[in-house]
Amino acid sequence: MLGAVLDETWTLYTRFFVRFFAIALIVFAIVNVLFALFLEAVDRDSAGGAVLAGLVALAVTLVGSMWLTGALVHTVVDARDGTLGTTIGDAFARARPFIGTLILASLLAGLGILGGLILLIVPGIILAVRWSLVAPSVVLEHRGVKESLGRSNGLVRGDAWTVFALIIITGVLGGIAGSLLQAAFSAFPPFVEVALGQTTANAVVQTFSAIAITLVFLRLREQKDGAASAH
Repeated sequence: MLGAVLDETWTLYTRFFVRFFAIALIVFAIVNVLFALFLEAVDRDSAGGAVLAGLVALAVTLVGSMWLTGALVHTVVDARDGTLGTTIGDAFARARPFIGTLILASLLAGLGILGGLILLIVPGIILAVRWSLVAPSVVLEHRGVKESLGRSNGLVRGDAWTVFALIIITGVLGGIAGSLLQAAFSAFPPFVEVALGQTTANAVVQTFSAIAITLVFLRLREQKDGAASAH
């Protein structure tokens, strides 16, 4: 399944890049401008300020990624048939009722993952894999926070290594691409570097990851719900 998901992700990503990128750009422009304003008000030279900035940066990444995946879910479903009738406005309109749930789910998942990483590292990785499909569950199945976390865990069970490999591959490739893109803005003032550089990097990188996560969700749902109904 891993190879098929990556292949389909790349096909959709390149074929409909402009639409996907525009949606991602809006999402991360909002979260990164707010983050840049926060950084302007924090003393990052102090130990406390540096830790706080790091935690907020993690929260921004999680919330932005979850919101983006939620916004792209219906667009990805629509794009799989070779056409793309979903407009940018449609994407946000469909995700709007679930923004609160997505943000809360991303923050709760982030706290659990961070706690696991601090304690023994491995538990944090396990939780990151198990809860990776929360956003599609919230938007496509209209589930609440607790239900979506459980749904994601249930779908991943039995295919955790595949999902883990997908997260690692997209994470590594995304990290390299993101670093290169952000480097182009490194000479600018910090606010511009975050608001423009990080936004551009996030929009390019996180779009690919969001498409991949959505496709994994759709494939696992078809595989497991189909198997369950067969019995």
